[in-house]
Amino acid sequence: MSATKLFDEDLPVDMGKIPLVALNMNVRKQLSLYLNPCSAVAADWMAVAELMGFTYLEIQNCAARRNPMADILDAWQARSADATVGRLLDILEKSERNDVVVELRPLMELDVKRYMEKRNEAPVQVPVVDSCVTRSAQDITVGDGPEGSPELFDAFICYCQSDFKFVHEMIQQLEQTESKFKLCVFDRDVLPGSCVWTITAELIEKRCKRMVVVISDEYLKSDACDFQTKFALSLCPGARTKRLIPVVYKPMKEPFPSILRFLTICDYTRHQAWFWSRLAKALSLS
Repeated sequence: MSATKLFDEDLPVDMGKIPLVALNMNVRKQLSLYLNPCSAVAADWMAVAELMGFTYLEIQNCAARRNPMADILDAWQARSADATVGRLLDILEKSERNDVVVELRPLMELDVKRYMEKRNEAPVQVPVVDSCVTRSAQDITVGDGPEGSPELFDAFICYCQSDFKFVHEMIQQLEQTESKFKLCVFDRDVLPGSCVWTITAELIEKRCKRMVVVISDEYLKSDACDFQTKFALSLCPGARTKRLIPVVYKPMKEPFPSILRFLTICDYTRHQAWFWSRLAKALSLS
């Protein structure tokens, strides 16, 4: 079965180029339900982990965990540029778990479609509008130059509205002190009137060196934060460029997001004394 799938006649999508972050929690949960149980007649999570490149010792250490399949997926996603939806489907087929492929492929395709729509969505425009000046691709932030020079930032701040008080403190600590970092805060820096997803992708990929992710229970419910995080992760497979910096500033009731579990956290709740200096150092790395 080919990893390439047609969502419609005009939009071919190569699943082998779609990062694993496109898969939402429902698909990951279903994979765990199918593959966590050890079986003498069908390949389980251990066989899948072996095909993903994990060693015997790594697999044995993971066996003691409550949800080994979920942990293997997270670890594979964090360390391998080969962690794609298409590659996962290939591994399941090589493991002869066609039952899993048949059941979950439609859900995976739906997740991929949503991921691609958010990444590629463009504002609907009438081709020609009288008495209207078309906005340049460069004119997306308040600091963009009059002659087309784009405003660049040290970091994009991923946050939800309920956490803005902490983001405001971050601005004071990182922009208005000796650090003098330039942060991209969407509500402050982005001009109104453009497609949110298109502008967000442009800023994260081309305008900002890093992304600080403010993690909270509210963050977990935000579609915008979910897209921003997954898009940034797709730009740095295996987290080799240290592009994402997760920040926790208050205790959480919900579990920490699994897709960020393998990144080092800057934790304000435990290390207030050196929190800002650690964050500043991380942002200053070349």
